Amino acid sequence: MRPSEPALAAALRAALAQNDARALIDLYEQAAALRPAEARLFLTHAYVHALETGSQKAAPLRARLVALGAET
Repeated sequence: MRPSEPALAAALRAALAQNDARALIDLYEQAAALRPAEARLFLTHAYVHALETGSQKAAPLRARLVALGAET
């Protein structure tokens, strides 16, 4: 079940305040699913955090960005 926008916004603010990059990756992916028109922005944020943390999600996130035309 996806969180509502207010719940997701609150979770994002909390993760940002705690500098929890791993949580931010998942939360930005959820935001992309919740707001497809803004998916490129949210997935870019998730991708940057994945790169910074060495997450295995970096490659799949990059592939999604390439598919959306936001990365080459």
